[in-house]
Order: sequence, then structure tokens, then C-alpha cells
Amino acid sequence: MSAITSLPRDKQPEFIRKQYEFAAHIRDPENTPRPDDVEARRMDIYNELFYNNVASFISDGFPVIRSLYSDQDWHALVRDFFVSHHCKTPLFLEIAQEFRQYLESERNNPQDPPFLKELAHYEWVETAVGIAEEEIDDSHTDINGDLLDGIPVLSPLAMPLQYQFDVQHIKPEYQPDTTPEQPTCIIVYRNRADEVGFMEINPVSLRLVQLIATQPDQTGRQHLQLIAKELNHPKPEVVITGGTETLETLRSKEIILGSRR
Repeated sequence: MSAITSLPRDKQPEFIRKQYEFAAHIRDPENTPRPDDVEARRMDIYNELFYNNVASFISDGFPVIRSLYSDQDWHALVRDFFVSHHCKTPLFLEIAQEFRQYLESERNNPQDPPFLKELAHYEWVETAVGIAEEEIDDSHTDINGDLLDGIPVLSPLAMPLQYQFDVQHIKPEYQPDTTPEQPTCIIVYRNRADEVGFMEINPVSLRLVQLIATQPDQTGRQHLQLIAKELNHPKPEVVITGGTETLETLRSKEIILGSRR
């Protein structure tokens, strides 16, 4: 914030105060007066341009959420975001993140479905992974290496997630009121061809991916032995056998890139 804009409103230069008036009317034209020196027709053009751009980016970024709302309810939701949330970025590509933050931290509407925040996060992740600046670097990875007795390398473009609701199934015909008995575990990833994919996994596989991410110097076998111990499994070799298959499946999706050279 500059020294000028941090001044009390009545101490700011006239052009700064006019900018605030202009922006306030664009945010909430029904409740904030139009600047008296701007023609109504011109102001309406600005109002429509700004709102439609933001609404379009949100609709494109959250197509499932959009499908759950009538036109009237959807535009009421977008307008509330437009009025009440102060974006921290000027980039249109990051509007989805701003909208997710608004739903998670600012909106408090008891009529919203209980899964809304998780669904918004799930839809946002696809955009986040798709535009992430990280790249896959195989220079220190043997893509055909041993994942069990070698050290598995997790893709920097793989995001393991856990939700209370089965967000991947939500649609207009299926809108659960209560959480299922089991959590939903999903990995969102981007492969070497820059294609974004989703893989539903079980909690044990999620734990394996989390261990690879947080203990990157351990072998696949060491990770699986720890999981068997955590499960108090009577036959650790069964966990290791199943885990080896999981490691290979993850490699086939390019979630695991190979083993460390």
C-alpha cells in the first residue's frame, strides 16, 4: 500500500478518492452511488464488463458448483464475492484461488450445501496443478528404477488430497447432506505431456504417497514396513506385496517418476 492510499480518505488527493468511488460502484452498483461525473450509460458498460469477466472465470473454474445453482442463485453468490472479497492479485488466472478463499474463510451462509468448501477446493486444484510453474525433471531419476529397494521420486506436480465428502461424484442429481463413512482420497497430478489427471486411491495408498513426500530419503520397502507397523498388520509381507503394485501403478500415471539415481 502506498503512502497516498494509506491516508484517511478525506486526506487523499481527489483523483484517488474518485478511483475509490468508481471501484465501489462497480463492486456494488445497487447499493453504492455512481460517481456524479460519470455518465450512467458509460458506467453501465464498465459494470457489465468487470462483472461478466469475473463471473466467466469463476464459472469456467468451478463448473460443477455452477451446475448446482439456478441462474439467480449463482449470480447472487458471484455478486457477494464481487462485493465482499478483496482480491490480492490482478491476474485473472488466480481468480479461482481468490474465490476458493472467499468460500473457505469469508462466506457464512447456512443455506450453502455442506460440501461446498471441499468441492470448491477439489475443482480449484485442477486449475492450480494445471498452471503450476514446476516442471518434471528426470535428470536425477531412473524412470525404470527399482521402486521397492530404491528411493521412489514423487512428481512435484502430484497433489495428494483427502476429503470428508466424495467430491468427485457430486452433481445436480447427487448432493449429499452427510459425510460418507469413509473419507475420499484422491491424487491430482500433471504428467510429462502436461495433462492433468485424477486418481482415486484408498487411505493406505494415500499414506504411502505422504511418506514418500515427507521422508524422501527412505526406500519404498521402508515406507511399506512402516505402514505395516502402523496398521499392526499380522503379515507385513502382504502389505509390501500390495504396496509394490501400488508403486508401479503410481509410476504408470507419472505420479511417481522412478527411483533416485
